[in-house]
Amino acid sequence: MENFEQKIERLKEYLSGGPKKIAVLSHTNPDGDAIGSSLAWAKVLRSLGHDVACMVPNRYPSFLAWMPGIGNVIIAKENNDRALEVIDDADLIFCLDFNSIDRLENLRQHIVGNERAERILIDHHLDPPVNEYALAFSDPQSCSTSYLVYKITERFVGLDVFDKDAAVALYVGIMTDTGNFSFSFLTADLFRAVAGLVDKGINIPEINSNVYNAYNEGRVRLLGYVLMDKMKIIENGRAAYIGLQEHELRRFDFQIGDSEGFVNYPLSIGSVQMSAMFLETHKFIRISLRSRGAVDVSLFAARYFGGGGHKNAAGGKSFESMHKTIEKFKAAVAEYFSEEKI
Repeated sequence: MENFEQKIERLKEYLSGGPKKIAVLSHTNPDGDAIGSSLAWAKVLRSLGHDVACMVPNRYPSFLAWMPGIGNVIIAKENNDRALEVIDDADLIFCLDFNSIDRLENLRQHIVGNERAERILIDHHLDPPVNEYALAFSDPQSCSTSYLVYKITERFVGLDVFDKDAAVALYVGIMTDTGNFSFSFLTADLFRAVAGLVDKGINIPEINSNVYNAYNEGRVRLLGYVLMDKMKIIENGRAAYIGLQEHELRRFDFQIGDSEGFVNYPLSIGSVQMSAMFLETHKFIRISLRSRGAVDVSLFAARYFGGGGHKNAAGGKSFESMHKTIEKFKAAVAEYFSEEKI
């Protein structure tokens, strides 16, 4: 098995031999880490003279719209012809912040269809299908893909390549994926990296305000509705869930990203160790899971909902009704806590 330094050497080989056409892609419903890592990595590649395009399957949340360079990100759902052109012409395809190209939905067919392009993974989720990639920087112990981009860049070309805009992008990714530095994998090296980003001139209070104090009115009212009417506590106070159906989302003029972070609120209750949110879409129910302590929602998601993720942050899908999905969840929680004796 290759170590980190060997992978860096192979990365150099893939990027040698003159300018390359490169697509940097991230997952459907892109979050702060997806956007932040992609923007920063694109800057690194452009500094080496490559022709780079960043792309996401659908629109990013409105609270990220202020980020430097985000206006150049191709949104495939809104500019499909351009997205397919970039994929078909690419010499290299970098896949950031997701472990399987299935998460790119409609773009998957074209990515697989470009047999000439090598695919390279940079990600921190568990169990990537290694056969999908020519080279994989996969580190589940990294707090975020943005931090992984920082570490790769440090060994690859050095940190001088990062300007203030790149530092802002990386900080947004790290901040949002760690829940403002409250989740696991918070190492001394991570905070040394953050200090390095501060040295690039970023303004942390300003970034924090741009992300967390720029919501629309509908999102704030939806949160109130969720906490008052939709949050349910079960299993003797050890678990909680929130279920939101499409008609409820429409009532609050729901926009992509409006429910970001809702699943974390039940964990502020002292007894709650696991929290779930069920978000109804026209195709399936998207499941978000969060936990603290010894409760492993990655195992829970894989066992009951065909999903996965990290120990304290995971997700899955359900193709049953909201009622059946919640009933399955409640039965699964009872079984899980009984077996794990947590």
